[in-house]
Amino acid sequence: MKLLPDELQYIQNSLKKQNRTDARLDGKICLITGATSGVGYQSARQLAKAGARLILLCRNTEKARNVQAELSRDFNAEADIFLADMTRLAEVSRAAGQISEKYPKIDVLINNAGVFNKRRRVTPDGNEEIFGVIHLASFVLTAALIPNLKAAAPARIIEVNSEAHRFGGLRMDDLDWSRRLFIPLQAYGAAKIAQLLTGLELAKRLKDDGVSVYIMHPGAVRTNIGMNNNFLYRFYNRYVLGLVLRDPLVSGEAVYYLAAAPELEGVTGRYYNRTIEEKPASYVINERLQREIWDYSEKIARSYLGVQYGL
Repeated sequence: MKLLPDELQYIQNSLKKQNRTDARLDGKICLITGATSGVGYQSARQLAKAGARLILLCRNTEKARNVQAELSRDFNAEADIFLADMTRLAEVSRAAGQISEKYPKIDVLINNAGVFNKRRRVTPDGNEEIFGVIHLASFVLTAALIPNLKAAAPARIIEVNSEAHRFGGLRMDDLDWSRRLFIPLQAYGAAKIAQLLTGLELAKRLKDDGVSVYIMHPGAVRTNIGMNNNFLYRFYNRYVLGLVLRDPLVSGEAVYYLAAAPELEGVTGRYYNRTIEEKPASYVINERLQREIWDYSEKIARSYLGVQYGL
């Protein structure tokens, strides 16, 4: 029964029992970013448990090798490591080229890597860091690998988004937050709005190519995001928020459901609260803004990918 208006439906949905599947992924190639901790780590474990062969796109070699060894030991799963600093789009482009050459077909792409900063930081490319990592890096990676996903059709793209898109913050005239006071939650929200809008557009473009796009909030769970900030924030995140947030295993199970559930075959362009379909914030679904952020992101992707550009 619907108890809340659409704009608050996410509260009710967060309390619902999430959907599950026991579908196997044997022989499927699944690429995941940010797989060494939190949501990405738990997703990698669930996918490996289901028989998938994993591609781990990570920044830290040691952490990636530890996850690789764990997946092999616990599930006898194969995991291949590629390295890229997601704050550097040239590195994302390079890694995408390496992955594309080695894996002509990719069945599932999971854009999970993220960052949260209490203070404004700028990437070496000149982008506000939250926006650069969460949105631009995933957009560039996805654009480069579209031919590989089409070749594996039916294939799936999962954008690990957030209810934080409801915070607002996206302004096309100030994407790098140089003209206004930096508000961390709104900066995070801006990146998630951009990711959400381009994900919806991508779903339209790929609907006849056998590639489905799912955009999902992974749940309010404990992760290491934001642990690059000062001591007080790290203490608050670990010992205050950590007491009320859920285990990221629930997020890993949700990602696995979206990657494997047979009933989602052919479904695309939907937003999910974990596994429960939900309406995004209505003010975000703006065709003009969607077109503007797509055009901006596409221009960035073309500049780094050149002939690799796949959209």
